[in-house]
Amino acid sequence: MIDILDRVRNTALHAKIVSAEEAAAFIKPNMNVGTSGFTPAGYPKAVPLALAKRMEKEPFQINLWTGASVGKELDGALAKVHGIKRRMPYQTNKDLRAQINNGEVQYCDLHLSESAQLARYGYMGGKIDVAIVEACAITEDGNIIPTTSMGNAASYVQTADVVIVEVNTSQPIELEGMHDVYVPLDPPHRLPIPVVKPNDHIGTPYIPCGLDKIKYIVACDIKDDVRPFGEIDENSHKISQYIIDLFHKEVKEGRLPANLLPIQSGVGNVANAVISGFVDSDFTDLSVYTEVIQDGMFDLIDAGKLSFASGTSLSPSPTGLDRFYNNIKEYRKKLLLRPQEIANSPEVARRIGIIAMNTAIECDIYGNVNSTHIMGTKMMNGIGGSGDFARNAYLTCFFTASTAKDGLISSIVPMCSHIDHTEHDVDIIVTEQGLADLRGLSPRERARVIIENCAHPDYKPMLMDYFERADKATKHAHTPHLLKEALSWHERFVETGTMKQ
Repeated sequence: MIDILDRVRNTALHAKIVSAEEAAAFIKPNMNVGTSGFTPAGYPKAVPLALAKRMEKEPFQINLWTGASVGKELDGALAKVHGIKRRMPYQTNKDLRAQINNGEVQYCDLHLSESAQLARYGYMGGKIDVAIVEACAITEDGNIIPTTSMGNAASYVQTADVVIVEVNTSQPIELEGMHDVYVPLDPPHRLPIPVVKPNDHIGTPYIPCGLDKIKYIVACDIKDDVRPFGEIDENSHKISQYIIDLFHKEVKEGRLPANLLPIQSGVGNVANAVISGFVDSDFTDLSVYTEVIQDGMFDLIDAGKLSFASGTSLSPSPTGLDRFYNNIKEYRKKLLLRPQEIANSPEVARRIGIIAMNTAIECDIYGNVNSTHIMGTKMMNGIGGSGDFARNAYLTCFFTASTAKDGLISSIVPMCSHIDHTEHDVDIIVTEQGLADLRGLSPRERARVIIENCAHPDYKPMLMDYFERADKATKHAHTPHLLKEALSWHERFVETGTMKQ
């Protein structure tokens, strides 16, 4: 207990230190519970685990709001006891995904930049009853020093009736000072967000809370459940090289400065591989304004190529997390964590000219992108922040392998089975086959460029046949489609297990 007493700096708060079980007992059925966490980083662990044990004995459900996906001790533990009634705004847990897709959990998939404001307005089913926030310390004034993510924690603390703070002693106290907490006023009182470059500090290094709002404090020593990345495979390396070659061309044409513009990169293996690809490039003095800071950012810092990275979550691999902790005094000089409605702000993205790079599940021949649904019906994870950036970036890139399921699925299809990002918002599509630059092209021109450059050879003739027949049948319509065939590829896969004819 000595460590947690040192981290709870106001001695009057020591009386509020309780067990995880006592804190969890405060949570009642159908409560709206908002938590910290964005990816498996900075989320509460001890209280959700205690809550799950309680639900196992006396079944009931809550409505869970987070920043994005969280770790197994929260989404995973509550899903296993069927303790989640409603969930927003993003998830990656296997059990929770299954419950969403069998209708057990009502899932609201949101643009991440909008989720905090919608919650403050009460659109998500009323007010927030309880906020549970992971901290590395609590200040003398009762303000909360976050850990490895910001997410929606600051907004939830501001809005909630009651706050439960988990002080995680496994999180280094050196995280203090790495956060820039700014919660915008809601319209019509909102002011411009004064960020003009990634390293701007505009808020406080803590989440404002106050002594009276804190109901309970719980000690925790469970580390973030970060996951390893896969090896950078040949396809990811090719995608990375195509994008870097594009950037060289843009610099040569005078459309990008020599150090590019602030980079945004999505989560996962391919996104991390693309960022890592910059290490071997000749680009220097790079800046990042993104959601998630992963291993590739550390590679760029160590290579002397990253000037600064702003995000809302620090979510590296297990080895990357150890690497960060071992070099925290140096890495923290170039890293900053913000609330996600600032990190993902469309206003800021448009102002500073972000280069957005995100992953697609499938793209169609006209440039529409599906980033959420499998075969048009089954939710994968959610839209995340890709829409926040895609619509507002200076340059919007989506990448995917050209096939999935060992070649049984083409990621380039006649028509997307679900559309998250319309062709109006997509500039560049990249697969391991090549890069399609769609800027300035009509739909019929885009179709030929995407098929020629991005489709796998097994599917390229099928796609061109579809397009040419649609073009002829519609007498060269603006966006040619054969309505009876547009989704036939997906139908064929569902019925036969392959998109191939």
